[in-house]
This record gives sequence, C-alpha cells and structure tokens, in this order.
Amino acid sequence: MTTLSRPALVVTADLVEATVPAPESLRPWLTELGRIPTIRDPAGSFAHVPQAATTIVLRRQESAPRAAFVIGPQTRARYYQPDKPAACLRLRLAPGAVRPLLGVPASALTDRVVRLTDLPGIAAGLAGELNELDADEIFAFLKDQLPQRISEDATRRAQRDILRSAVAALSARPDGRSMTALARELAVSERQLRNLFTAGIGVSPKHFARIGRVRRILSQVRAGTPVGGGEHEPPDATSLAQLAADNGYFDQSHMTADFRTLMGVPPRSFLRGAVPTPSPCRPLDRI
Repeated sequence: MTTLSRPALVVTADLVEATVPAPESLRPWLTELGRIPTIRDPAGSFAHVPQAATTIVLRRQESAPRAAFVIGPQTRARYYQPDKPAACLRLRLAPGAVRPLLGVPASALTDRVVRLTDLPGIAAGLAGELNELDADEIFAFLKDQLPQRISEDATRRAQRDILRSAVAALSARPDGRSMTALARELAVSERQLRNLFTAGIGVSPKHFARIGRVRRILSQVRAGTPVGGGEHEPPDATSLAQLAADNGYFDQSHMTADFRTLMGVPPRSFLRGAVPTPSPCRPLDRI
C-alpha cells in the first residue's frame, strides 16, 4: 500500500508554520504561537485553509513597518499570490477568549481581517509592544501583562469552560458528534450551545466540526497517511473512499461536496494544484 501524494502546487499557511504551545498560565486565552518564515517566490498559490480559531497576526514584512492584525474564523479557503516577501507570527486565541482580549464577540470577526488597534479590547493596547518583540519574548511578555489586565466574573469563566469542553469533544471525534448528545453531556440546551459557539468561536458547532474534518483530511494527506493511490498520482476512488470513512462522512460524495464547499474545489483538483485563481492580499475590514 502506498500513500496519497502531497499537494505539490499549493502551499498552505499551515504547512509552513512552526508552532509552539502556549504555557499553562496563558492557556485560558491562547493555544499556541505560530511562526511563518519569509516565503520568496512561492511556486503556485499560497492558501489559507478554513480555520475555526481567531488569530492575532504580527506581520514582519521587509521594507515595511511592522503591523498587527486580527484574522477572525475563516469559513472558506482563500488563495493568494503574495506581492511582497513577508513573514509573520500568529497568536491563536483559545475558545472563548475573543471577547476578553479583543472586546467583541467572535462572530463579529468571522471571515474578516481587521487591525488590532481598531478593536476595543485590551489586546489593542499591547499592539505596539507585540510588534517590537521577537518570537521568543512574546509569551513572557503576555504572562506578565494579561493576568493584570483581564477581569472575568464567574459566569464568563464557566461559559468558557463549557465551550472548551465542547471544542475538545468535537475535535476528538472525527466521525462526528450528535449536538443533542453533546449538549446533554455538558448540561446545557442545544440553543445555549449554539449561542456559546457563535459568541466564543464565531461559527456554529456543526460548522466547527465541518472545518475540523476538512483540516484533518489535509493533515492526513500531508503526513502521507497510507490510504492507497500512487505516490505521484492524483488519489484514486479507493483512496478517497477510505479518507471519507476514516473521517466520519457518509460516503465519498459527501466528503467531496463538503471539501468543495470549504476549499473551493474537490479534493482531486486541490491535490493537483488546480485551485481558484489566486488574488492579491485582501483589503482590511472595518469594525
């Protein structure tokens, strides 16, 4: 048995990002720090795959001032052709941390990119310092600053704990979870669960699970999961059917439809590098 070939013509941000988990003291608010190196003349498109987390991005672009942005949850893939070499650091926010840090519900940021300083939360006041720090200084700085700036009551903390448990449960089950059963397990109603996800994540529980499954498929392909197909060939029907079964889809057509909705093209096209025409980097949104 051989492996699925990797996407050779599409570079994804996740593929080139190196991540470091947040220290325990920061995990109520952050999950990890990612580093994307400067990419010069990428062959083909540069893709940002769907992501259910909100991210603070610290841009390190040559011959340009450093800048801090916030990328909200992205419900669909975006394909770019970078016009200038740039590196960045990415601080990924924990479930339920968007309002305490950024001052708005996560749903206000879904599919949007804004300047950090345009937001009303406490993180905006740290933008200047974050822009000047090196990657290995950021966690120490935030460990000193966040505890004294964030104030949450018991209700907010309890909601964040429920949300974190729900995210862990959905992430651990590639075959999917019944929302009714999950809500019952967490002792909340389905409506309360949806509201917690909308405010704290920016997408519904079902859309969170859909994004997670597509990201797992991409991760399995990159890791060379043994699912059949030739090493330098597009995946065959058996390969895709196995991926679908492993990730909780009803069948291959169900997976293909979901993948196309989130990635813009079916799996075979993506793996051949046949993706939508890349666009210049998107303009900033306003809050």
